[in-house]
Amino acid sequence: MGEALVRVLRDGDHDVVGVDLTGSDFTSDVGSITDRSFVARCMAGVEAAIHTATLHKPHVGTHSRQDFVDTNISGTLNLLEEAVAAGVGSFVFTSTTSVFGSALVPAPGMPAVWITEDVAPIPKNIYGVTKSAAEDLCQLFHQKHGLPCLVLRTSRFFPEEDDNADIRARYTDANAKANEFLFRRVDIADAVNAHLLAVEQAPVIGFQRFIISATTPFTADDLADLRKDAPSVVRRRVKGYEAEFERRGWQMFASIDRVYVNDLARRDLGWEPKYDFDRVVDLLKSDAYPGSDLARAVGSKGYHSQGFSEGPYPVG
Repeated sequence: MGEALVRVLRDGDHDVVGVDLTGSDFTSDVGSITDRSFVARCMAGVEAAIHTATLHKPHVGTHSRQDFVDTNISGTLNLLEEAVAAGVGSFVFTSTTSVFGSALVPAPGMPAVWITEDVAPIPKNIYGVTKSAAEDLCQLFHQKHGLPCLVLRTSRFFPEEDDNADIRARYTDANAKANEFLFRRVDIADAVNAHLLAVEQAPVIGFQRFIISATTPFTADDLADLRKDAPSVVRRRVKGYEAEFERRGWQMFASIDRVYVNDLARRDLGWEPKYDFDRVVDLLKSDAYPGSDLARAVGSKGYHSQGFSEGPYPVG
């Protein structure tokens, strides 16, 4: 996400300070957000801050809980404090739908869950706990210091393989990701656009959390059937996808357990995501890349320097 934002902002002739632990063509300052003095130097003269730095879910099996607290909570605190000190006009925090945690999983026999910003998070690992705490810090700094701060709970935009072995065994990677645009995935170009809109709207809105995911074709009336027989609901809501899936030997997920709803972001940010399941299917029909040029340019980065026998990354 950081690289994608730098690419787009530079193309728009913005002066960008790109911070990362390692150098790259998209990094201007190498260092850690856990270093308060480093953060202060980088924040000087900044008009807007977009905070994408994080330890992710794939790091749960390789990093300690303290590492997560240091980066995701203390690092966020450093950024917020220095943003206030520097008089930053907009602060945007890249969070995750993973903060919902156990709230995403319905009980056996229950309908799929309709996930809006009103659903209370129940974090289920240190990643979710620390991202949720960082969101609360953002809210605190808005309340105490008037810092305009918007939180974007992004759904999946990464191109790496799924960590679920059953998904990897049953579906090709491209098939699984196409299916996810129905309920839990967003193209990185759309996610970048949401961040840029959030920078513009933060001074007006003040503080808010937004779900950033592709627009779903489903409604709340579909939830029971989605859990029991997702293909029948997709056939009802999306016309013409089956022939393309048959051509590729693909399958629809048998069951869908949650649906991310982006209504608030579309209403309050004026966000209009371009990529949804229909768009992806149309691109597949013409044998085009099923996503944005930006997604293809950024590509896969991976989360670790080493491989793992049990999958793309260990799950703690």
